[in-house]
Amino acid sequence: MATSNDPTDILEKQDARTKPPPMFEVALLNDDYTPMEFVVEVLQRFFGMGREKATQVMLKVHREGRGVCGIYPRDVASTKVEQVSEYARQEQHPLQCVMEEA
Repeated sequence: MATSNDPTDILEKQDARTKPPPMFEVALLNDDYTPMEFVVEVLQRFFGMGREKATQVMLKVHREGRGVCGIYPRDVASTKVEQVSEYARQEQHPLQCVMEEA
């Protein structure tokens, strides 16, 4: 096995940067059956919003059909979607919570 000890050999420095993990937007979708007050409760309970902010997001869901609750890494976003969906099901509301890459 030949090894080179030639002082003219140059090693190139490579940047070992990793990309930050993708972030995901968690959103609630409007429906004609879920009470507005329930949506406000969900936003406060699962997304830590104050009453005023939760009401603003709820109105956005109501008026525009969709409202963003927060932006999280994939596993956190997935957990939030599962928690909200399970809670809505338990309370017999058809509220839909979705996530998509931000």
